[in-house]
Amino acid sequence: MKRCLLLLCLTLTMVACSKEDVKDEETIVANNPLPKEPKELKILAIGNSFTEDATQYLPSLLSAAHIKNVTIARLMNGNLSLENHWKYYTGNSSNYYFQKSDPETNMWKKVESNYTISKAISDEKWDIIVLQQVSFLAGKYDSYQPHLNKMLNALRHISINNKVTFAWQMTWAYAKNCTDTKFTTYNNSQLIMYRSIANATQLMKKGSGIDIIIPSGTAIQNLRNTIINNNPYDLTRDGCHSDLGTGRYVEACTWFLALIKPCLRATIEGNTYRPTEGKVPVTNNNVELIWKATEKAIQNPYEISALN
Repeated sequence: MKRCLLLLCLTLTMVACSKEDVKDEETIVANNPLPKEPKELKILAIGNSFTEDATQYLPSLLSAAHIKNVTIARLMNGNLSLENHWKYYTGNSSNYYFQKSDPETNMWKKVESNYTISKAISDEKWDIIVLQQVSFLAGKYDSYQPHLNKMLNALRHISINNKVTFAWQMTWAYAKNCTDTKFTTYNNSQLIMYRSIANATQLMKKGSGIDIIIPSGTAIQNLRNTIINNNPYDLTRDGCHSDLGTGRYVEACTWFLALIKPCLRATIEGNTYRPTEGKVPVTNNNVELIWKATEKAIQNPYEISALN
């Protein structure tokens, strides 16, 4: 009798643990909608160097649009995957650096080091938190979970804002001349890598509930099929990271259209900011094609669009 009771208790305990594991790893919580015309808008991006590339010119776009109520922040460390972020969170690692923009001047402040995820989350009442997968795993959905959903559950729990919205940056495929050994995962094919990232992003949306997609990778891919592209660099500076001109600019425009426009009803068309850095500077002659590539990416985030 005692043995039967012991087995019953053990079985119930195992079932309870199993349910708890499912709750941590697989429960999908509906995403909160983006805020509509808030007095202030606060956006935190958690990622790596691809996060830095994509957001570098966003404050400058805001400045040229005369928007002075948006704070952008980024918590970063190079080559971190979703699994790394989860381990850093559970280990309370301070191996991040943190940078925030000043909404009045729309300029980046000094980079601060020794930040934890919890410290960054408590820094502001963030309206939007943007996540992404490390570039070389972005096309491998099996690398996303269960770390992503665990991370979402944790961030919801510690966020000051109980209406925080989560967004996702879909990163870009490597250039055709990329020599990174991890490119072999995609048979050294830019198109295979792009399609893998697009497919993984769609699976991520279904598996996590994050329905706000920033299709930076599609905007880049759209431009790679135009006269703007600098083959074989393909709008990168090293085969992987963005060109300091058009590459970073089109990504910032994508963030603007995905987050700033629906929240503040602002437009990118007519924006006067033109970065002149990089192999492919932004000019009055090519800027409208860049905007079009961005708009098409927002309309069709998982498909390459032809630009006339």
